[in-house]
Amino acid sequence: MIKSPSTIKRENKNTSLSADLVIVGGGLSGVCCAITAARAGVKVIIVTDRPVLGGNASSEVRLWVLGATSHMGNNNRWAREGGVIDELLVENMYRNAEGNPLIFDTILLEKVVSEQNISLLLNTSIYDLEKKGADKISKVIGFCSQNSTQYQLSAPLFCDASGDGIVGFLAGAAFRMGAESKEEFGEKFAPNAEYGELLGHSMYFYSKDVGKPVKYIAPNFALNVTKNVPKFKSFTAQDFGCRLWWIEYGGRLDTVHDTELIKWELWKVVYGVWDYIKNSGKFPEAENLTLEWVGTIPGKRESRRFEGDFMLTQQDIVEQKPHVDDVAFGGWSIDLHPADGVFSELEKSSCNQWHSKGIYGIPLRCLYSKNVSNLFIAGRIISASHVAFGSCRVMATGAHGGQAIGMATKICIENQILPKEIISSNLIQKLQNELLKTGQHIPNLAFEDENDLAKKAMISASSELILSELHPNNLLQAITESVAQMFPISSPKKQKIIIHPHADEETVLDIELRISSKNGNYTPDVTISKQSIKLQKGRNCLPLEFDFGIIENFEICYAFLIIQKNEKVKLQYSDQRISGILSVFNTINPAVSNYGKQEPTEDIGVDSFEFWTPKRRPEGKNLAMKFEPAIEVFQAKKLINGIFRPTNQPNVWVADINDREPNLLLEWTDYQEIKEIILYFDTDFDHPMETVLIHHPENVMPFCVQEYSIFDGDDNLLFHTKNNHQSLNSIKLSDYVETKSIKIVFKQKLDKTPVSLFGVRVL
Repeated sequence: MIKSPSTIKRENKNTSLSADLVIVGGGLSGVCCAITAARAGVKVIIVTDRPVLGGNASSEVRLWVLGATSHMGNNNRWAREGGVIDELLVENMYRNAEGNPLIFDTILLEKVVSEQNISLLLNTSIYDLEKKGADKISKVIGFCSQNSTQYQLSAPLFCDASGDGIVGFLAGAAFRMGAESKEEFGEKFAPNAEYGELLGHSMYFYSKDVGKPVKYIAPNFALNVTKNVPKFKSFTAQDFGCRLWWIEYGGRLDTVHDTELIKWELWKVVYGVWDYIKNSGKFPEAENLTLEWVGTIPGKRESRRFEGDFMLTQQDIVEQKPHVDDVAFGGWSIDLHPADGVFSELEKSSCNQWHSKGIYGIPLRCLYSKNVSNLFIAGRIISASHVAFGSCRVMATGAHGGQAIGMATKICIENQILPKEIISSNLIQKLQNELLKTGQHIPNLAFEDENDLAKKAMISASSELILSELHPNNLLQAITESVAQMFPISSPKKQKIIIHPHADEETVLDIELRISSKNGNYTPDVTISKQSIKLQKGRNCLPLEFDFGIIENFEICYAFLIIQKNEKVKLQYSDQRISGILSVFNTINPAVSNYGKQEPTEDIGVDSFEFWTPKRRPEGKNLAMKFEPAIEVFQAKKLINGIFRPTNQPNVWVADINDREPNLLLEWTDYQEIKEIILYFDTDFDHPMETVLIHHPENVMPFCVQEYSIFDGDDNLLFHTKNNHQSLNSIKLSDYVETKSIKIVFKQKLDKTPVSLFGVRVL
C-alpha cells in the first residue's frame, strides 16, 4: 500500500538516460537511423510521442511507404531504396503482402527492440532541451503521459527526425517554412499563389462490408460536402485509405501550431464524405458498408525545413547533379499540391507531379544543421528548398537519409568529430563505403573492401547464363500499347534480334532501338535506329540488325527494343524471368501524373520525355526473342564488382536456367581464416512494395534464392537455409574456419527463373 500525506506540490518521476545518439522521432527515418547506428555499435535512444513506430506509415495514419520507385510509374528502374528500409519492406512483403497496417507496426517494433544497442521510449514528447554553449545540445527533456515520467536524455550527438523539427526549433537551428521565390535559387517551378507556400495534412478512412445493411447518422460537425467541397463528385464507395490522399487541408495555415484546427477540418470532411456516400442515394453499393476506421491524427506533409551546409534545389533533382558527399538518393516526382487542398476550386489535379529522368543523389551536407554543430536532421525536414522538398519528402527517401545519419554517427563517435567534420576530415568515402556495405545504394558509387577475401579468390560457377533466347510461351497478345524489351549491351558491336510478330492482315510495324542519354538512366530518349517493316498476314520472322558502333563514347548500358502500338499485330511473350531483364510499356499511371509522356505546357524547368514503365506481376512478361550473338553479361566475376543491383548493366551472376542446383566455388592458393560470409540476393528492386492497400502477388520475390548451402574445402556443411527471402544474408560462423575454398550450392525453385546473385563477400 502507498499512502502519501498531503503536500503543497509534487514532482513527477525523473529519469536520466545517456547514449551515443539520441533520435527524436519514431517515423521511418528515425527507425532506420536507429537500427543502422545500433548495428554499427552505437548506443542509441529513440524517443517518439506516438504509441507505435512508423509515423505516417503506422496504423495511426496508414500511408503507404514509397520513394524513388513511385508505384512503378516513372522511369526509375530498380530504384527501391536499399539497406534497412529495404529489409523492412521485404519483411513486410513476406509476412504481410495483403497490406495490414497493424502487422507493419509489429514488424517495426520487433526490429527495433531486437537491437541490444537501442533503448526505445514510446508516448514521450520532447518539450525542452539544454545546450552547452551556443551551438551544441547537451540534453533533451521529454514527458511520457503513460507512466508520468520525465526523461532527460543526454548524448554527444542528436538526430531530429520528428517531422516538425522540435529539437532543431528549440535549439535555435536555422530553418525555413514556406516557399522560396523563383529568384532565390533560380527554380522555375517555385509555386504561385494558387499553389501557396505549404503542403497540407491529410486524413483517411477505411470502410468494411458487414454483410447486412448498415445505417449511418452523421455527427453534427460533419460538412455537407456537396456544398462545401468542390470535388465532392470525385468520392466513390470503393476508395478508402491513402487512395484518398487528396483529402488534404492546411496549406495556408501554420502547419505546426494549427495542426489541431486542421485535424478538425479534416474530420468534418471525412464524416461528411461518409454521410454523402451512405445517405445521398447515389451509392447503393454502400448499403452494407460501415465506417471501420478514421484517422485520429493527420498525416503531415510539410512544416519546417532546416538549413544545412547545402540546400537541395530543383536543379539538383532535374539535372541529377552528383555531389562528392552523396549518401542517399531520391526519385519521387517534384510533387506540389494546391494550397487549399480538398477545398481547392482549381480545375487542375489535386497534385502537380513532375518527374526527372532518373534518380538523384542526396548529400550529407543536407542532413545536419549548419549552426547547431551536433544535430543531424532526418526525414522531411532536411535541407531542401520547398520545390526540392516536393520530391525528397516521401518516406522511403527520408528513411534512406536516416540510414546515412545512423552510419555517420558511427564515424563521428569513432573519430570524436562533429557531423560537418566528416567531410573536412576526408572521411566521406569511408562513410559511403560503410553504407554501400549494408546494401544501401548510392548513385555512381561501388563498394570497395581491401579485406574482402572474395576479391582475392578465384571465383568459378557451375554455369553462367548465356542469353540466346527468351523462349515463347505460345500465347499471342495484341500490341494495344507500345512495348519495349530492355536488354544490356556490353560493347559497340552489331546485334541481331529475331522476333516473330503475327499480323491479322498486311500492315506496317514501327520498330525503334533506343538508349538513354545519361548512362545509368532508363529513359529511352536517344534513337539509334528506326525502321518501318511491312508484315504479311500471319506469322512473320523479323531479323532486326542494329549497329551499336555508331554510339559515340560508348559505355555499357541498357538498350530498348521498342515496338510501337499496332492492334493488328500480336506478339509472343516469354514466361522466363531473369534478373536484370525487363519489358516496359509506354502506358499511363494517373496516380503519379504519368500520362504516357511528360509535357510541361510552360517553362517550369523540367524535361519533356516519354514514360516507359513495367507492369506488375503476374503481368509484365519479357518479349519472346532471339539474340545473335547471345548476351553474355551474367558472369560470376560480376559478384565482386561492388554493385548490388542493376545500374547501367545487370551486375549479377545468373546460372543457366537448366542448372537446377548451381554452385559457386571460391578458391585461394593458401588457407584462409573465415568468420563471415555475406550474400546479396535479388529481391526485385523494381518492385515498390507498398505497405498498405496494394495486394501483392507473392510473398517472396521470384528472383530471390530461398534455399542454399555453404561448404568448406573438406565438404563440411557450414550453413544451410530453406527460408531466405531477404536481400542481404550475413552468415556469421560460430568460430573461424580455416579452408582453401568455399562452395555455395543453390536450389532453383521456379522452372522459368534461374538462380541469381548480386554479390558475395568473405571475411
